[in-house]
Amino acid sequence: MTPPPPDTAPILIVDDMEENLVALEAVLSSLTPKVVRARSGEEALKAMLREEFAVVLIDVLMPGMNGFETAANIKGLDQTKDVPIILLTGASVDPNYAYRGYTVGAADFLIKPFDPWLLRTKVNVFLDLYRKNHQLASQADQLKRLLTGSGEGPTPAEPHRPEVREAEPRRPGPPKPETSAAPTVGDEARLSDIASRLAQIELLLRDARDAESTGLADRIAALEESVERLMAGREV
Repeated sequence: MTPPPPDTAPILIVDDMEENLVALEAVLSSLTPKVVRARSGEEALKAMLREEFAVVLIDVLMPGMNGFETAANIKGLDQTKDVPIILLTGASVDPNYAYRGYTVGAADFLIKPFDPWLLRTKVNVFLDLYRKNHQLASQADQLKRLLTGSGEGPTPAEPHRPEVREAEPRRPGPPKPETSAAPTVGDEARLSDIASRLAQIELLLRDARDAESTGLADRIAALEESVERLMAGREV
């Protein structure tokens, strides 16, 4: 699966009727530059294994693999199980369809004809979540590189010094007092950069508004305090 740039946030629309695909694409094209079509459940699964999508919209009543089966197969694959699914169906449907849709892992269920504004609003929620998750992952990766020092270049090798033999052994002098290495400008800049990135990650986690993200944000805040104390200690 190839992850796209986070600003693209592609959408997959699945329907066996060409006119329905055209209508969905017209409604959703203002939200993202990439809307991918699939005309069957099988085609949708192949597309999702090739590419990462922010959200998938699936028509329930399709020949062959219907929308419920397609959704269940998507949720059954490790590569695609976290992709949110919106199921779409006509007005004259079984009242149990909505319940059945949620049981197979769908995040939402809409009945046609749907209001374009409502559809865009619902889809945009998942697009924003997709972009924030990618931004958070990118920040975490940059922070990891900073903490491990992998962003620094290789240390240049010291030039070879010829061995010099002394004519007479030197008498040992008085021991020199130990001195601690003073912090360099590079160290201070690196700590400041880490503190800044920690603050950005904490804000992203706070925006997610769920228990797991809040717990992670608290841990990030504690790490921020540790970095700030370390910086204060170096200034003394």
